[in-house]
Amino acid sequence: MSFPELRQFLITSLIGTIGALVAIAIGFPAPYLIGPAVAVSFAGLAGLSLEIPHIVRNACFVIIGISMGSTVTPEIFVAARTWPLSFVMVFVAVVILLFAAAWVLQRLFRYDRTTALLAASPGHLSYVLSLAAEMRCDLRAVSISQSVRVLALTISVPLIVEIFDLAGNDVVVIPQSMSIPILMVMVIVSAGFGLLFQRWKFPAALLVGGVFVSISTHITGSVSGTVPNWLLIPIYVLLGSLIGSRFSGVSLADLRVALVSGLVVTFVVMALAAGIAVTVSYVADVPLDAALIAFSPGGLETMAAMAVMLNADPTYVGAHHVLRLMFLSVLMPFVIGRDARLK
Repeated sequence: MSFPELRQFLITSLIGTIGALVAIAIGFPAPYLIGPAVAVSFAGLAGLSLEIPHIVRNACFVIIGISMGSTVTPEIFVAARTWPLSFVMVFVAVVILLFAAAWVLQRLFRYDRTTALLAASPGHLSYVLSLAAEMRCDLRAVSISQSVRVLALTISVPLIVEIFDLAGNDVVVIPQSMSIPILMVMVIVSAGFGLLFQRWKFPAALLVGGVFVSISTHITGSVSGTVPNWLLIPIYVLLGSLIGSRFSGVSLADLRVALVSGLVVTFVVMALAAGIAVTVSYVADVPLDAALIAFSPGGLETMAAMAVMLNADPTYVGAHHVLRLMFLSVLMPFVIGRDARLK
């Protein structure tokens, strides 16, 4: 990391930390995500060049994956009997959200079909932007629309859970933290599996690597305990800062139309996803807070972190988001079809 990159990272982290402290003072739910995301977004729109380096971002994903997997116990598999219907609804939800949002973008904002489909994709930001870079479409519109969706969901989902008192009332037993030596081994092994999954083109490979190793060791009893808060809280702050940094370097002129379209589409998909989540919660007897986070078309890493912070079932949430991203990986090239012409 060069000195300018280090300085940029430190400034981004400082702004994110200030945002987290303000969010805590105000009493926002999930303050370590919301505060940094909002603060860094405004700072980026004000003209600051802000960024979280890839190596830091990747480390965050690995640790969040380990944190998710550490909640898995044998009792989880007993509850999994109700998940098949919920899993089927993931496919239904993705198709509904994708085509509803694309229709809105084409009809109301006159996006061409390819740009509309890519901007409407309910998740998988890095994959969608990679596709957009190789196609004849408005890459800036796709990027801004997708970033608005991630930011809006990061802010709104925990607020909805808090305002409507949807969080579970069960007493949460805080597990003992892992020892530092065990945690270090877990991180190294998880990173290794994450890199392997990257070669195999898994979505969110580094996070999945952490989840895989953590579940494997916790379910067998080889390892117990979770990621300590002294590490997890800074990771959440960095993740929130990463979300906000996507608006760095975007001018207000470029932002105006894409921002409005992104907000409209986000509202549409949130309403549809909430309706699906309520249905799944009722039919499959899943806690409503977990269903809302599981079916929200936000970033996998962000929604996973949110599930942990809001005491929703992170295994249920993580499994649904991984399934959504894998389905999108296959679905997007298929629905774009003939429009997928190289530039």
